[in-house]
Amino acid sequence: MKKTGAQILCESLLQEGVDVIFGISGGTVIPLYDAFSQYPQIRRVLVRHEQAAAHAAAGYARVRHRAGVCVGTSGPGATNLVTGITDAYLDSTPLVVITGQVASSFIGKDAFQETDITGITLPVTKHSYLVRDAADLATIIKEAFHIAQTGRPGPVLVDIPKDVQQQETEFSYPDTVNLPGYKPVTEANQAHVATVAELLNRAERPVVIAGRGVIISRAHEELRELVETLQAPVVHTMLGLGSLPPQHYLNLGMFGMHGAVYANKAVQDADLILAIGTRFGDRATMKASEFAPKAIVVHIDIDSAEIGKNIVPYASLVGDVKTVLGQINPLLRKSDRPAWLAQVESWRSSNPLVEHTPGTKLSARRVIRRLYESIDEKTIVVTGVGQHQMFAAQEYAAPRLNGFLSSGGLGTMGFELPAALGAQIACPDEAVWIVAGDGSFQMTMQELSTIVQEGLPVKIAIVNNGYLGMVRQWQDLFFNRNYVDVAIHAPDFVKLADAYGIPAVRVENECDVPAAFDRANAHQGPFLIEFSVEPEENVYPIVAPGQNLDCMIKAPQPARAGRS
Repeated sequence: MKKTGAQILCESLLQEGVDVIFGISGGTVIPLYDAFSQYPQIRRVLVRHEQAAAHAAAGYARVRHRAGVCVGTSGPGATNLVTGITDAYLDSTPLVVITGQVASSFIGKDAFQETDITGITLPVTKHSYLVRDAADLATIIKEAFHIAQTGRPGPVLVDIPKDVQQQETEFSYPDTVNLPGYKPVTEANQAHVATVAELLNRAERPVVIAGRGVIISRAHEELRELVETLQAPVVHTMLGLGSLPPQHYLNLGMFGMHGAVYANKAVQDADLILAIGTRFGDRATMKASEFAPKAIVVHIDIDSAEIGKNIVPYASLVGDVKTVLGQINPLLRKSDRPAWLAQVESWRSSNPLVEHTPGTKLSARRVIRRLYESIDEKTIVVTGVGQHQMFAAQEYAAPRLNGFLSSGGLGTMGFELPAALGAQIACPDEAVWIVAGDGSFQMTMQELSTIVQEGLPVKIAIVNNGYLGMVRQWQDLFFNRNYVDVAIHAPDFVKLADAYGIPAVRVENECDVPAAFDRANAHQGPFLIEFSVEPEENVYPIVAPGQNLDCMIKAPQPARAGRS
């Protein structure tokens, strides 16, 4: 039986198990949306901006461990997706991005809303397709999902001209893909595995760095087995938070620019670093030439291009993290390192994370700490980008594995609300909390309308300090307090929520914080809390740009202490 290209796309999505898409219709995808109406199995979420569609698909993908799908029309619809596509690319999030394109006969003629979206996104996608014939569409969709979800995950874009969506052809969905040039390596060389295992067995002061690759591979149990066998402390990249329960005695939390003092000290004093599923980003390693100077580095990653790119390892294993750790663990000897663990615990007890508020208003750090105390083991926490993000990462205490979602590589303000709605759709029986700043939240706050329209019980905590806080902090510490264009006006968020039909409260006193969280958690639908916090509270520790992990600013400098 013949089907249109639009129907073939819908049938192909069903074959891939797609149950929801995020997007906005438009001129060149009207045939597609017309076909969607024939497929009620696919939930359509109408966002208010295409950037939000990509972030929502990413939030869905991260917690469901499968590709999220977003749709945009040609021209501005497609270009509005680019930020979300780039965010997914840098954070290894699988997306299948479907864009409409002008009719084939108009391509290259500067037609209305024509944009070369495959060209624009070439550097920030794993692969992209411009579909010229509906007969190729089923195969292309099969390949797109395979590429997006295997190896190092990432976004794949499929651009479909309007006439191809309307073209009729026979439909047959392929069982397999034929991609001779694409063969991700999953299993490491066993001889190399044996060498790495012996290095680990001989180490006296090992530290494990857990990156997002642990979460992508769902290697939580393998990681736990490895570190408990080795008795090795674990530090995390920001996107690696949630790979090991934060309450685990070997978990030191996040390291790097805003890492805990004890986490950074452990890295710098280690004699062996085992880095798992991380690209050694600059915000983690800081001055690369002085990173872990006493250690040999062993790097495990599925992407061979990451080996030696930022930090040159002594040894490396290329493969899927879960598979590789499964190869290593049987070769490890049960270790006992009391002196090393005692040293690490001494650093931890003498360098706790504390709030440094120069005024008398609420501490953002303390508010976020109270949030973690209020949630249960099934709660997902999604952050925006800025100071609140770093507080949320430093204080991370959500017991749910893979319970922390944030924008890492791109640092996309506005990520939080759309990503949270995607995560909530993916996990309807779990709680989703947003931690937002007043600046970041205003980037995509129109998606409050989407969560109401979709009936999503997303909970929102806005820490409102009246500034673009992280930029202000850098101007404070490194630019002689020359505050330029960082004071930001915000709406009355309580009234804004009310305008969307969302109950909300404002909290200004610490004694009211627990009750506000209790009220929000008890409410069956969405709920917003605006916390009026100290305007000039900074995130400490911080490592200044160009410095190594030993050079931490742990607290306000004496000349600045006590100012208002």
